[in-house]
Amino acid sequence: MQARFVLISLAIAIILFSLTSEAINAIARLHIGPVRVPNWLASLAALVLIASGLFTASAVLLAQANEVVTMILAYAGPAQKAIAGLFGWMGADVEAAVLASIQQVELAGYLSALASQASSLLSAAVLITLFVGFLFAERVFFQAKLESLMGEPERAHNVARTVGRIMRRVNHYLLVKAAVSVVTGAAVYGVFKTGGYELALPVAVLTFALNFIPSIGSIIATVIAGLAVYVLTQDAADATGVFAVCGALQFVIGNVIDPMLMGRALRLSSFGIIISLAFWGAVWGLPGMFLAVPIMVALMIICAQSETLRPLAVMLSREGLPDDPPAQG
Repeated sequence: MQARFVLISLAIAIILFSLTSEAINAIARLHIGPVRVPNWLASLAALVLIASGLFTASAVLLAQANEVVTMILAYAGPAQKAIAGLFGWMGADVEAAVLASIQQVELAGYLSALASQASSLLSAAVLITLFVGFLFAERVFFQAKLESLMGEPERAHNVARTVGRIMRRVNHYLLVKAAVSVVTGAAVYGVFKTGGYELALPVAVLTFALNFIPSIGSIIATVIAGLAVYVLTQDAADATGVFAVCGALQFVIGNVIDPMLMGRALRLSSFGIIISLAFWGAVWGLPGMFLAVPIMVALMIICAQSETLRPLAVMLSREGLPDDPPAQG
């Protein structure tokens, strides 16, 4: 917990390294006429792309965070009255009590915390880029180090195969999640633009990010979308309509398209995912919730290789089958 900034950056760097390793190998096998692309050049190109992507993403998030802060300051008063108005059906006394409670919230403290978190993104991007660069430099010696560490080629091969399985499952999960989250964010953006509401891009970006948190991320994103429209318009009908449309989109995408694309690659226990979210959220906060599933996948595969720890892998799996499904055909 004390080293959370460094450890979270390292975990993200390992995931990015995993996602790009196979692409680097494919590029290194290419031939441009008689010349073969050297491994170092492919790694350097991948590192430049990763750094560009990280800094671009950080800039976009900072811009959206600034826009959200500006909108919160502009709509602070109307938003407090609008939220309190939701309790008007319980009586004027209850509405007044809720409004008084909301007005006691120190909004400046939360906004300064949000600004602090946003400003740390650039520092994290620099650290992640450094980690990925050194991982690329070390990857050529990984197999030799593994054989020296294990002492036996067979044991080294088994460890390398386990690492490969973790990388394949995590990569598949992240790529599918990214594609599904892009579609969901674009759909929410379209809903806001069609209705003529402000904050279309910030809500869409937030929806994209929250969709990486299993189970509860889509619920939080839907509530935020409906609440944002209610604060902007103070029209319960518009907010309910947006909430219903975004909820329907999240339901269809999350329960039909997502499982169809994910297939049986993940096969994690739903209860285990909730426990993992709670634990890593308590340890590392919001970034921990994003990393909870990849960490759980790695833990399940590692435990499945040990007779002593295999019961834990069975408990973490959805159907009691933590191993890869047999190949078809």
